[in-house]
Amino acid sequence: MAPGGFTLVSHTLGGLPLVNHVLRRLRFDELLQRHLPPPDPRAELPPRAALGVLTRNLVLARVPLYGLGEWAGGWVPALLRLAPDQVALLNADRLGRALDRLFEADPRALLTALVVPMVKEFAVSLEQLHNDSTSLTLHGEYAAATGRLVRGRPTLVVTFGHNKDHRPDLKQLLWILTVSADGAVPVHLKVADGDTEDSTTHRETWTVLCRLVGGPHFLYVADSKLCTRATLKHIHEHGGRFLTVLPRTRKEDALFKAWLQTHTPAWEEVARKPHPRWKDGPPDIFRALPSPIPDADGFRLVWYESSHKLERDAQARRDILQKAWKQLEELAARLRGPRARFGTQAAVAQAVETILATAGAARWVAYTVETVEEAVFRQETRGRPGQNTRWRRRLHRRFGLTWERREPEIAYDARTDGLFPLLTNDLDLTAAALLDAYKTKQPLVEKRHDLLKNVQAATPIYLKSIRRIEALLALHFVALLVHALLEREVRRAMARRGIAELPLYPEDRDCKAPSTDRILEVFAPLQRHLLYKTGRVVQRFDPELTDLQRQLLGLLGLAPKVFMNV
Repeated sequence: MAPGGFTLVSHTLGGLPLVNHVLRRLRFDELLQRHLPPPDPRAELPPRAALGVLTRNLVLARVPLYGLGEWAGGWVPALLRLAPDQVALLNADRLGRALDRLFEADPRALLTALVVPMVKEFAVSLEQLHNDSTSLTLHGEYAAATGRLVRGRPTLVVTFGHNKDHRPDLKQLLWILTVSADGAVPVHLKVADGDTEDSTTHRETWTVLCRLVGGPHFLYVADSKLCTRATLKHIHEHGGRFLTVLPRTRKEDALFKAWLQTHTPAWEEVARKPHPRWKDGPPDIFRALPSPIPDADGFRLVWYESSHKLERDAQARRDILQKAWKQLEELAARLRGPRARFGTQAAVAQAVETILATAGAARWVAYTVETVEEAVFRQETRGRPGQNTRWRRRLHRRFGLTWERREPEIAYDARTDGLFPLLTNDLDLTAAALLDAYKTKQPLVEKRHDLLKNVQAATPIYLKSIRRIEALLALHFVALLVHALLEREVRRAMARRGIAELPLYPEDRDCKAPSTDRILEVFAPLQRHLLYKTGRVVQRFDPELTDLQRQLLGLLGLAPKVFMNV
């Protein structure tokens, strides 16, 4: 306590008002109150309040559930929608029970009720939607997560599957996200069992999106897992439009590459994009060609050639050959040594096949294994050899290894470097528009997955209850939505006002495409100070905003006075 009975209390303001601004427009707190079961009258902290704090934490700074109370203690309680005495009530048990209540209320119904009005409120275009999936890696056995019914609803199956985090030793769930091309705004989420095959999920997702959009009149974009005949036929026959990449396993791929060996294609340049790695590097030039080999189902197939992909493919082949060459030389040296430890020619061939398969060079390298028998003489008895020493003749088997490049195969594949095919049933979009939809917009889903895992720290998951995991993942979706909308609002306002860049990076370096993470970081130092005397607030000290902070508030349509109290 300061002299005179005064006490100064400081709380972080940060970017929390910006998060609240978006959540208010989403009517998130109202939706929680409407969807959650009525709270126990004896509850000191309603589940709605606990879930609201948890959602705001996921946006601002992911901490474990047991640390949420400590985290909340540093923020302005009113901005967390808490009374000052409720902050101390935040603990892991209460948060876990709140997640249980959210599961009982059906998180999917809550997200649907959130997304439908969001589209209208923020004027999000749904003309083009992009879908992709990723693994959510879990730690633990989850023996009870077998899909059993809980409160009449089936739960998820936590099990092993194709882990995209390269952790096949851990169990997982499958996170399937759909975003709009307009700002990469999340519009649909499905969390599936860990062993779910991606290709089986698209028909259900597309059907749900039709209900969300109000019809099939949108372009559905996804990777090659969409390209199954049954799924594409279903979308086409129901009036939908799709865009995907043709898998290499389809016969049309091999037929086109064979056609290239004897024909000179009439490529047409359709786009020039900045170098994918270097700001001042040469542009990536894209050329297109309608496929001379028709798709087996009659859909439109367009081949593209990328100048940078051409270079990358050629370099990748050189690296593979170099790696295989080095390992084959090491094997040959072993065969020439005294302890080769290969008893048969077949064993040597198996070792070579393993090297080539591991390096990926089997198609480009030919090899020969030869057996050479050498006579070796040893004396029958010990001691220094003399005139009467008897010698025993034994044949010693050695193996010789030679290899060479398969030049015809290398030349064949070199003619197909830099190519990729896109398959669609849309006859109106130009080749340039199809390219933009897949190469420019589709990676935005991966960026949302990166945000989920690395900023919101959704994985690895340590919760024991599958019910609580499902509820928590629904809140992660809400946090992703807040990130996307805040970012989109700032960028759209910049475009309207002709602002090309903002000094958001360290040392006031310019940023052309502000992310929510950078925007929140600009507001992170803000604090509010309250001066108390005898337990009563006698004065409030709000922070002074910088010019950049005021500019960002202007882009978001927030007055500074409103910002302080959102």
